[in-house]
Amino acid sequence: MAANRVFRSAKEDPRVISDRTVSGALLPCTAVFIGASQLTQATAVSGGRLALLGNRDFFGSTASGFTATDPMLTAYTSGETGLAYLIEPQDEVVWAMAAGTYTNGQELTVAASGRLAAAATGNVVVAHFDQAGATLATGDLADVCVTNFYTKA
Repeated sequence: MAANRVFRSAKEDPRVISDRTVSGALLPCTAVFIGASQLTQATAVSGGRLALLGNRDFFGSTASGFTATDPMLTAYTSGETGLAYLIEPQDEVVWAMAAGTYTNGQELTVAASGRLAAAATGNVVVAHFDQAGATLATGDLADVCVTNFYTKA
């Protein structure tokens, strides 16, 4: 299988949960918890079975990259069926970020609105920033590499 726009790792069959509805207007590339019948927005690592909300791949993409109408930036509608990737260590994915300046290899944790932010001491690290250093605005998309979850010392 070739990699796609959200799940960059080229592994055989990434596990995708596709039989649950979203609990609100959730943006792709953000953390969600997988419930019995719904995907809900994660704002921390703990609180449920963590996954990454996929893009609305049934929407067309734009020729000019990321725009307000791009499926990577278009929120699901509450009650719509969502696609959520189960993430594993070493998976390379695109994730929405909190505003900040990031460096390659920086430790990241789940923050508000399911976005990743710089991990502070005591936070659970879920991924590392996996591109050249950058200053990002809230909601900007970035390449990250999922890690074994651990608490930052």
